[in-house]
Amino acid sequence: MSSKLVLVLNCGSSSLKFAIIDAVNGDEYLSGLAECFHLPEARIKWKMDGSKQEAALGAGAAHSEALNFIVSTILAQKPELSAQLTAIGHRIVHGGEKYTRSVVIDESVIQGIKDSASFAPLHNPAHLIGIAEALKSFPQLKDKNVAVFDTAFHQTMPEESYLYALPYSLYKEHGVRRYGAHGTSHFYVTQEAAKMLNKPVEELNIITCHLGNGGSVSAIRNGKCVDTSMGLTPLEGLVMGTRSGDIDPAIIFHLHDTLGMSVDQINKMLTKESGLLGLTEVTSDCRYVEDNYATKEDAKRAMDVYCHRLAKYIGSYTALMDGRLDAVVFTGGIGENAAMVRELSLGKLGVLGFEVDHERNLAARFGKSGFINKEGTRPAVVIQPTKNWSSRKTRAV
Repeated sequence: MSSKLVLVLNCGSSSLKFAIIDAVNGDEYLSGLAECFHLPEARIKWKMDGSKQEAALGAGAAHSEALNFIVSTILAQKPELSAQLTAIGHRIVHGGEKYTRSVVIDESVIQGIKDSASFAPLHNPAHLIGIAEALKSFPQLKDKNVAVFDTAFHQTMPEESYLYALPYSLYKEHGVRRYGAHGTSHFYVTQEAAKMLNKPVEELNIITCHLGNGGSVSAIRNGKCVDTSMGLTPLEGLVMGTRSGDIDPAIIFHLHDTLGMSVDQINKMLTKESGLLGLTEVTSDCRYVEDNYATKEDAKRAMDVYCHRLAKYIGSYTALMDGRLDAVVFTGGIGENAAMVRELSLGKLGVLGFEVDHERNLAARFGKSGFINKEGTRPAVVIQPTKNWSSRKTRAV
């Protein structure tokens, strides 16, 4: 076993991914997912030494309970893993303009993450829980915790992509601009797509779709991000699990003036009660929507709106490719597994040459990568399971 092991924590809005990875050769010694936070079915799954295990976390459990379980139960089964850890990498959704690269976490960085929490209200608070639990559980690594910022990958966006058409002083004085998110995932699948397409990264023109409970699309031209769907906060863009994505801003005034909703109530609705949950009025889980598409009106409604929005973004980003789009890449829990989402979305874009092979599409699920476009057609459509690139970025720091 290598002495270069890194514990990677990805505390999302409703889940926590974790792994222990050799940062040099990429070997994975532990991987897992805690999900369904704040729900009765909150659970944790993990794989270690080739064995898969699963346990309930308890109704309503969330990040703290999951992290405690990882340390007290999973790592207790193999204490040598903890002994070999050299660093802990934390995926951080939002670093504002202050952080454009990975940094060692100290009090000033923790404060910076807190200061950016208004830009990522579902995520940065969860990241801070992960940091606090890691510092408590691994005191010997207190100066080896590294923040890897999702926003860093999108810093190559040109001004015309990241500026809002608001008074310019809001950007200059308050940092109000588009930052994007899911940068570590978009970066990783860009590198992998270049290998699959046998093309140098710097010559690659692709559109990457990270679709999970949160979702974003990025336009990658010549290997660099030139636009992305999330904005100042992770609320902008696609329809998501509980987030609305793009709306007419005047809806906020209407809800306040006509329905008497407070700012806090509107914020909660847009971030925690909208998206698939709002459209179905049942669940934020895309699996329900896909499984019941043909039989339940709420599921069909949610799926159609979701795919319509996704197709609009893919289509519009095609215009940024300088006349050549090599591929669309799907990743994330929905992107990797929801064959219906991929087929319905790209089915709206036949005018751009997309042709999905139904059988290949069904086969490319559950951790399998590959091409799902019909043989000989272009652009290519690639399925690439994402990996958190935080381990190598952590080691580099």
